[in-house]
Formats: sequence, structure tokens, C-alpha cells
Amino acid sequence: MAAIFTSNIEENGIGGWRIRLTDTVDGREELCGSMEEFVQKIEELGADYGGDIEVKWSKDDNVTPEHFAQVQQAISKYDMQEKSEKDEF
Repeated sequence: MAAIFTSNIEENGIGGWRIRLTDTVDGREELCGSMEEFVQKIEELGADYGGDIEVKWSKDDNVTPEHFAQVQQAISKYDMQEKSEKDEF
């Protein structure tokens, strides 16, 4: 059974967004200010579970449509890169 991580999109208080990544098994939290940082933290925390994780997304009510779209675009870009790398092998 996969470990559950929650990823909540939040406003960062200085005009941008961040993702609060929480490991629901042990309560560890990481604040990620970019998709690159998020991916790095997912890999680090997920290593404790052999990469067998499930990510559940949510967002705060005050997240602007622009910031939500930026996060969605970053996720899509990352997903496309991952798929491309897997297709090469």
C-alpha cells in the first residue's frame, strides 16, 4: 500500500505560491517554492517508502487563479518530461 502525501497549494504571502508537502505517515512537512524543489522533496521523502507513494492535491481558497494555473502548468511540464524520459528507455 502506497504512503499518502498531501500537496496543498498556498499563497506564500509575498506575491507568489508555494506547495506544502506533508507525509501523512509521520507528519513531516516541507514548503516548496518551485516545482523543482517539490520534485526534489517528493523524491527524498518518497525514498523512505521505496518510491511507493500517492500524492493527493488540494489548494487553499485564497489561491489566485493565476497562481493555480502556474502550478498546473508546472505539474504538466514535469509530467511530460517524465513521460518523455520513460519513453526513451
